[in-house]
Amino acid sequence: MNDLIETKAAARAAAFSRREAAFANAHKAQASYLSEVLAGYRGVPIAGYAPMRTEIDPLPALAEASAHGPVGMPVIKAKATPLDFRDWTPECDMIEGTFGAFIPASGNWIEPEIVIVPLVAFDRKGGRLGYGGGFYDRTLERLRARRATLAIGFAFAAQEADALPLEPTDQPLDMIVTETGIITPA
Repeated sequence: MNDLIETKAAARAAAFSRREAAFANAHKAQASYLSEVLAGYRGVPIAGYAPMRTEIDPLPALAEASAHGPVGMPVIKAKATPLDFRDWTPECDMIEGTFGAFIPASGNWIEPEIVIVPLVAFDRKGGRLGYGGGFYDRTLERLRARRATLAIGFAFAAQEADALPLEPTDQPLDMIVTETGIITPA
């Protein structure tokens, strides 16, 4: 198990470095492919995220989607639990939540059918390396036990890895969207 932890730590460090370089060169249209994908799901409840640090920014695509249906933002309620999602609009008041992520200050809770997933690294098989807390894996497992739930990884193309150290509890991505295109896992 220690080898897997060390391997994941090394993969995260390399991916953070690639993401930081991509973030430095980010452009305003980086969410255009995400907007294109979400346009095909108008009215379907969607969960996104408010970017932090060097994450790619999904907010322009989420703002568009919010004009056609509910959009939620993740809220961490406790360590080692699934995320819950609070209703979000571009105009809503945001407050700092756990780990510095901004969340809606108030609002109804929604259950998404599509989850836009932030990540540290991805591979073309739909593998995802996150921050290590397991929040999205637990969340996707819970949602998928209730109904079909589409998990869309959103990342800079530079975050792609040839292979990732994955565990059986890691939930796969159904699609990866980058600033350069759309990837359907093989």
